[in-house]
Amino acid sequence: MALVRCLNTLGCPEFSLAEACALAAKHGLAGVEVRALGGTVDLGGYLAATYGSPEALADRLATEETGGRVVAFNTSMKLVGWGAAEREQLIDVVPWAEALGVRWLRVFDGGRTADGAELAQAAETLRWWREERAAHGWRADVMIETHDALTTAAAIRRLLAVVPDAAILWDAHHTWKKGGEDPLVTWRAIRGHVVHVHVKDSVSVPSARHSFTYVLPGAGEFPMAPLTAELRAAEFSGPVSLEWERLWHPYLPPLDEALTVAAQRRWW
Repeated sequence: MALVRCLNTLGCPEFSLAEACALAAKHGLAGVEVRALGGTVDLGGYLAATYGSPEALADRLATEETGGRVVAFNTSMKLVGWGAAEREQLIDVVPWAEALGVRWLRVFDGGRTADGAELAQAAETLRWWREERAAHGWRADVMIETHDALTTAAAIRRLLAVVPDAAILWDAHHTWKKGGEDPLVTWRAIRGHVVHVHVKDSVSVPSARHSFTYVLPGAGEFPMAPLTAELRAAEFSGPVSLEWERLWHPYLPPLDEALTVAAQRRWW
C-alpha cells in the first residue's frame, strides 16, 4: 500500500497556500499540512488578510486548481500550559478548516512529565474543545502531537488512559530522538490512535537548538525504511508528512530540494 505522503509548510514558510499546494503537486504528494504561510504562523490572521473570508479561499483554490489539498492546519495551542491567545488562534482557524473540509487541527501536548496533574489539565482542555466543537457543529477536530511530554509510548498511553478516544499526531522523530525509542516499538503501542505521522532525518551532531542536526532525507540516522515498511503493512491511511523545519532551522536547504532527494533515494 502506498503511503499518503504530504509536505509541511514549515519547509516553505514564505509561500502562499497556492504555492505550497503547487509544490506538493509538483512532487506527486497527496496534500499539504499547513503550519506557516507568508512568513507567519498566525494562520487565522494571514488567511483573513489574504483571502477575506473562508468561502473566498475555498473558491480561489478551486479556481486555481493547484492540485494539492490541505490535510491539516497546525496551531500553537497546547493541552498543558496553554494561554488565552493560543486558544483564540485555534478558534480563529476553525472556519478556514471548515470551508476547505480539513479534518484535523494540530495541537501540542505541552507539559514535561505527563504526570497526573498534567494529564488532568490536558483532559480539561480537551473537554473545553469538545464542548465548543459540539456547540458549533464543527466537523474539524484536534489531533495531539507527541512533542513535549509525550515522547515515549508509556507517556502517550498514560494520556490515552485518561482520554481513550484522543487522536494522535505521532512525530516519529521526536519519540526516537527525544524519547530514545525504536519507532516500531512506539508505533505498535499507539497505532490504533495515530491519524497522522511526522517524519524527518538527522545526525547525532549538536546544532544551534538541539543535540542533533537535521539533514536531507536519507543522509541521517533515522530508521525510515523499517518504519515505512511497517506503515505499509499496517495499511496506514493517514498522512505521512515530511516536517522540514526550515522556519526554525534556516541552515536547511529548500524544501523543494529535500523532496527531490527523498524521491531520488526512495526514502519514503
